[in-house]
Amino acid sequence: MLGSIFRLKNVKRRSDGKVWIVRMTLCSDDEHDLKQAFIDMKDRFLSSEINLQTLGKLLWEMGELNLAEKYFMRLLEQLSPDDPLLGDLYHDLERLASNAGNLNKSMEWRQKAIALKNQKQPTSKSTIPKQSSSAVNIPANAKWAQNGVTIAGGQGQGNDTDQLYCPHGLFVDDDQTVVVVDCWNHRIMQWKNGDTTNGQVVAGGNGQGNGLHQLYAPTDVLIDKQTNSLIICDQRNRRVVRWSRRSGTTKGEILIDNIKCYGLEMDEQRYLYVSDEEKHEVRRYQLGDKNGTLVAGGNGQGGGLNQLNEPVYLFVDRQQNVYVSDKNNHRVMKWNKGAKEGIVVAGGQGSGSALTQLSYPNGLFVDTLGTLYVADFGNHRVMRWTEGDKKQGTVLVGGNGVGIGANQFCHTIGLSLDRHGNLYVADWDCARIQRFSIESGL
Repeated sequence: MLGSIFRLKNVKRRSDGKVWIVRMTLCSDDEHDLKQAFIDMKDRFLSSEINLQTLGKLLWEMGELNLAEKYFMRLLEQLSPDDPLLGDLYHDLERLASNAGNLNKSMEWRQKAIALKNQKQPTSKSTIPKQSSSAVNIPANAKWAQNGVTIAGGQGQGNDTDQLYCPHGLFVDDDQTVVVVDCWNHRIMQWKNGDTTNGQVVAGGNGQGNGLHQLYAPTDVLIDKQTNSLIICDQRNRRVVRWSRRSGTTKGEILIDNIKCYGLEMDEQRYLYVSDEEKHEVRRYQLGDKNGTLVAGGNGQGGGLNQLNEPVYLFVDRQQNVYVSDKNNHRVMKWNKGAKEGIVVAGGQGSGSALTQLSYPNGLFVDTLGTLYVADFGNHRVMRWTEGDKKQGTVLVGGNGVGIGANQFCHTIGLSLDRHGNLYVADWDCARIQRFSIESGL
């Protein structure tokens, strides 16, 4: 039929060598209707091969989830058990099912991906990035309780073990242990799951100073699971330090010095990423490296796409793309791996409280669907920006004025999600850590 689309099945030469036999099948109506999609693919992917996986991803972007799954499954049927595309395809199917709100199917595909990885690397020792909960799929329709529960601090500003003084960054471990940067007490505190009263000092706590047993206004922390240690941005001492988590540790060691660090991240290959407020840049370091490689900014202070203006917190995804809270530009930037300039993925419309705006963004998190969660410091709220809508976000929690109510904040600064999707927020001036339970979608 004129205008029909056929799919090539195979090409063989007849035994006499004189005739080629070409076998084709007529595509379905759905495939015929996708002519415009193929044209779009041609425009967007001129330099790369267009295959069923690429087509499935385009359909996914168009909101055609069922058709996207159909093309992914068709490709799956064609792949051999040792095909290098198999792992990526499992992850695509996992994310697609999660986006459709089908958690059971999503978990099935995730288990297949894990089994395949273990099969290929039976003796490998996994490394876990700072935001280990980034591996959790959070469906697009998920909602959170609007009233938070105080799990650390909340007893006023002070230096007792049940108090905090301007908490900053935080890290949530797999067992829901929360490690908190207690900035103006010059220490790192830890609260184990279920213990909401007294925390434990796990680094610093020996007064302000530059000794190896001291910290001075730290701003961020992560857990390096492979060495069972804390890596800390010791900001006012202009250094990044490491403290062992082993009992009896009384001092740290310097990893990087002469840097006005603010935010830290570690990717799955154990590269360390550090934001530098003074140089308006982000660098990536191999542990033991003192110089690092520029991955974002570094073109002076400014608002251009190749610039930053006091970068603070970071997030690095599995593809080593770097998300940066560009604080004084009131935006979040995404720098794809190897890029010379970033992309605005949230804010960038000046400081304000509209849903298109942010005001001094700080802590951030990105889930496997590419959904961005931002601590909107000046608006006392947490915003959520989906990958499909870069122009406008939604208020996740807060935004109810300044206060100590369960649905209020006094400046949101640190932010993380645990492996179950629960949200943790460092409430800067209210000197507490609030937890908001995920209610639906999982």
